[in-house]
Amino acid sequence: MANVSVYNMEGNEVGKIDLSDAVFGVEVNEHLVHMAVVAQLANKRQGTQKAKTRSEVSGGGRKPWRQKGTGHARQGSTRAPQWTGGGVVFAPTPRDYTIRLNKKEKRAALKSALTSRVLENKFIVVDELKLDEIKTKKFQTVLNNLKVNKALVVIGEDSENVAKSAKNIPSVKTAYVNTINVYDILKYNTVVATKAAVANIEEVYA
Repeated sequence: MANVSVYNMEGNEVGKIDLSDAVFGVEVNEHLVHMAVVAQLANKRQGTQKAKTRSEVSGGGRKPWRQKGTGHARQGSTRAPQWTGGGVVFAPTPRDYTIRLNKKEKRAALKSALTSRVLENKFIVVDELKLDEIKTKKFQTVLNNLKVNKALVVIGEDSENVAKSAKNIPSVKTAYVNTINVYDILKYNTVVATKAAVANIEEVYA
């Protein structure tokens, strides 16, 4: 069972916490983690790109000049790809990029990502994150106290002020327990979570 330190908002260690092996101590499956990241990025693509081929471009029905005797190369249409205003050779067409993982694969990938962060000592637990007002400067001070710059901050549902205070910090993203994902866990250098969020993660994903 992994044991990590708990810090307060001033950056001081105030205790220890045991993390559940069912979530934070699994065997890291790199293949599943890779699949989850690829799927997430692929599923963000709209797939609405479209260009016209020579058969779809308007015009070009008449042969531009006779076949022989002009000195030009023979041409059959002004909408062939080599002409200005012609069609695109291998034009993109709308398609669905969706990649699907089943529930067990998604859950295992998320646990693997969380475990990897714990093993790399990039998982910081804070006893609580509460701000009495929406103030970016105050939240930045908390991050400085924790010696964190690029971080995914996992908070509880009652932390609206924290979420709004972090919005203007480009290197920080806040997430609720039900919105964390493999890509964000790996993208940010450090995962910062409140004790309540850790308990919630263990309850939901164990």
